[in-house]
Formats: sequence, structure tokens, C-alpha cells
Amino acid sequence: MPTKKKAARTRAGKATAKKATAKKATAKKATAKKATAKKATAKKATAKKATAKKAAKPARRPKAPDPEKMMAAWQAAMTPADGHRRLEPIVGTFDARTTFWMSPGAPPDASDGTSEHRWVLGGRYVEQAYRGTAMGMPFEGIGYTGYDNVQRKYVGSWMDNMGTGIMNSVGKGKATDDKMTFTGRMHDPLNRKEVELDMVLKVRDRDHHTFEMFGRSPDGKRFRSMLIEYTRRA
Repeated sequence: MPTKKKAARTRAGKATAKKATAKKATAKKATAKKATAKKATAKKATAKKATAKKAAKPARRPKAPDPEKMMAAWQAAMTPADGHRRLEPIVGTFDARTTFWMSPGAPPDASDGTSEHRWVLGGRYVEQAYRGTAMGMPFEGIGYTGYDNVQRKYVGSWMDNMGTGIMNSVGKGKATDDKMTFTGRMHDPLNRKEVELDMVLKVRDRDHHTFEMFGRSPDGKRFRSMLIEYTRRA
């Protein structure tokens, strides 16, 4: 019997020790949890203070541009250069032969006119005034072609009495003294959607140059829709 009592006391002691160990572990976890929560609260408080401090701090003003650099940039942008020189051969008064094609394989419609080209705004743009006929009707148009020193591209605009919009164009690829290529955009009156056109100015010599326009047929094929042949008047 004493042995049984002793074994029982041992088991009871172990159970008590186990409970004590579990209690300590639970207390340790609770303490750790409280510490983590305390740290999180402190972190949030610190972040809140930093946000408030940042909000209270006046925004940093952007640095003002250097007046000399700004003036030099504008001077370079506004001064006619080599890009403008290339346009010199097309300045003057020309007899113009214009041929239209309404679609690939369609019969051409040709007409004659006069086109006067002159420098405007101090040699920065060439103004074109065209008068003649087109498709049996009186036709006149005004356009401007220049070289944008900032974009380093040719730019142009055109308007005429066969529409109420303005077609804008910008140079693409590398221009040469005898060839300049443009991409133009206008709105098709049939579906009112913007369409893209390819245009090529070719300078043969001081007295002759041509202007070609290429569009897209309904099936997407590229075709030449217009050719203007310029011959300088004597």
C-alpha cells in the first residue's frame, strides 16, 4: 500500500508540475502578445506623427529655370536654320498641274492652276496660295510648311474650299535636299473618322518640284490619290 500511495503522489506531482509549466507558457505567450501589440501601437503612433509632420511641412517649390538657359533655348527654337533652307527652291510662283485618282485604277482627273509660295514670319514658314479648278469646280487652298527646330521635323497645315477642316502633317524619316516625307491626318467626310495619309515632296531643281499624296482604298491597299507638278513661271 505504501508503494501505491507513493506512486499516486508522484503522478499527482507530475500533473501539478505539468499544469504549472502550461500556465507559465500561457503567461509567456500573453506577455509576448502584449509586447507585440504595444510595438504595433507605437509604430502606428510614430507613422501618424511622421505623416502629420510631413503634412505640416510646406511643399518644396520647384527650382526656377535658369533665365540664360531659357533664353538660349528659345533663341535656338526661333532661328531659321538648315531645315528652312531646304524649302527655298519651292518659293516663287508656279504653274501647277494637278491630277486626282478617286480609287485604285480609276481614271485620272487632271486640272491646271497657279500656286504662289512666299516666306512669311521672317522666313520661318512657306505660305502657299493655290488657285485653279478640281473635278470641274473652282478650287482654291491655303497651306503652310515649316521646320520645327524643337521637334526637328517638318510640319504643315492645309485648308481649301472643298472642306471645312484643316489637315495637319508632320515630317517622318530623314529629310534630304531633294525629298521630304510627311504623315498627314484629316477626317473622312463619309464616316467622320480620322484617316492617315502619306505625302512626299520631291525637289528636282529650283524650277521643278512635285507633291504626291497616298491614301488607302477600302481594302486597305495604299494608292496614289494626288500628284501636283510645279513648274516655275518665267
